[in-house]
Amino acid sequence: MHILEHLPFSRLDINFARFLSQRAKNLTTEQQQYVEKIIMRLSYELHQGHNCLHINTQDIELLFTAELADTLLTDTKNHRPLVIEKKRLYLQRYWHYEQCLANTIIAMLHQDAAPPLTTSIEPLLERYFPNQPESSLIDWQRLAAELAIKQRFSIITGGPGTGKTTTVVKILALLQELNLTTPLAIALAAPTGKAALRLQQSIGINKIHLPCSEEIKKQIPEAVMTLHRLLGAKQHSSQFFHHADHPLVYDVVVIDEASMIDLALMSKLVTALKPKTKLILLGDKDQLASVEAGAVLANLTTGLPTYTQELKTTYRFAGAIKTLADAVNAQQADQAWSVLAQANEHCRLFTGELITYIAKQHARYLSLIKQNKPFEEVYSAYGQFQVLCANRNGEHSVAFINQACEQKLLEQKQIDYAGSWYSGRPIMIMENHPALGLYNGDIGICMPDYVEKGRLMVFFSGADGTIKKYLPARMPRVETAFAMTIHKSQGSEFDEVLIVLPSTLNPILTKELLYTAITRAKQTVQILADHAIFSKTVQQKIERVTGLIDKLQSSRIS
Repeated sequence: MHILEHLPFSRLDINFARFLSQRAKNLTTEQQQYVEKIIMRLSYELHQGHNCLHINTQDIELLFTAELADTLLTDTKNHRPLVIEKKRLYLQRYWHYEQCLANTIIAMLHQDAAPPLTTSIEPLLERYFPNQPESSLIDWQRLAAELAIKQRFSIITGGPGTGKTTTVVKILALLQELNLTTPLAIALAAPTGKAALRLQQSIGINKIHLPCSEEIKKQIPEAVMTLHRLLGAKQHSSQFFHHADHPLVYDVVVIDEASMIDLALMSKLVTALKPKTKLILLGDKDQLASVEAGAVLANLTTGLPTYTQELKTTYRFAGAIKTLADAVNAQQADQAWSVLAQANEHCRLFTGELITYIAKQHARYLSLIKQNKPFEEVYSAYGQFQVLCANRNGEHSVAFINQACEQKLLEQKQIDYAGSWYSGRPIMIMENHPALGLYNGDIGICMPDYVEKGRLMVFFSGADGTIKKYLPARMPRVETAFAMTIHKSQGSEFDEVLIVLPSTLNPILTKELLYTAITRAKQTVQILADHAIFSKTVQQKIERVTGLIDKLQSSRIS
């Protein structure tokens, strides 16, 4: 058995394995230890983002002994903690999520499109996506629209600047035109508040240019919710208000930044849809997988290629940043490093004094606070620059940079604090708080509220464009955000990005991580990294253990 003794098992892994293994009776000491190590590995792999654990024949033979099968292994009729399926070992809960997601999507694929088509779509497609006689290029957006209109479930994937939002706005207009009865009820959502705000802004811009009547434009919503708000998150619970027995009311649901959605959340989303609701997922399949278990968008695009359309033409993301991102995505480490070494004004290696530079860049938004500028202006300035780190702790980590930057700004008298809350502190919400309408990943800035005689408040820009403010004492768990992890930056865009990699290699450093960080930048990317670490990062690829692709492909629909 290939026990990896060097794995950094946590106390949770160890105690959970001990707790489960002790449920089995009449095992020898050797068998008990063997089972503990299998479950310990499973727990560890789940925390690394895998749905399950590959096990060998010896593992299976032990787990299928009568003593264990009667106490630990489950089938579809009971709820014991472990499931074995095709040499994959699951915790029952994650097997259920995977099975439920696969079965629900397969059922959706068997159903007709909703709503049923009542007229030919070709004239409409030609109006929204007119053919260019002089062009021989494939119109990927038109193909994506045709797919989404005809199918109940569809995925539109593509890198930055390929027009995912532009395409989906046209799709929504087309669907409203094709529906000759009452207007369709449409929901727009994204995993984080920042991603929701970006989608909302983009939809508002794109609606103006639609080749349709004002009446149709009015039927396309601009308000975008977080996914947790859409489903109705409950305080201190993993369950939602909307589920199979109390489904969402919408006819069409569009989810942006779908690569961020983990297995559990995606399973809960699809089961909360009413019969015949159309689901459209948007996202970049090459970005990081979710922080929690699963690589759902990548699995779905692989397992259901005929229900996926990739947008391959880039309209705004170009130049050295795109060249760098493409090289990293293709795992061409030497070419990627060469792009950085050329020191293009938009794409280069960072060579300055790290903390001094970061403090200088953040001083821009801090000066606006001192000038009593409104929150909207301060927030916009804050969003012009961001430091993205691979790691939360250790050298060149989020914790290190946040503390060092705070100290530097204090020395420069850019900030003034005696406690944890001070004017100018940028914070990130680290846990969902539905009662306040705040969710994991939301960004806020602590600053004086001049309506309240300069009292310190924490301001947020809501996904609906409104400004929310709260007393610091009401905040759930937060972290200072002069720097953030690359994972937490998903769904965001910044004018300038400074990517800081550690000096030692670790499993989190992958080409998907680096690609995601690079594609957060709109104008400038700088990277602080050792050549060897950079190259090894590009060469490492995320390979999450999952049974979702197998389940989808075995359906023989794809």
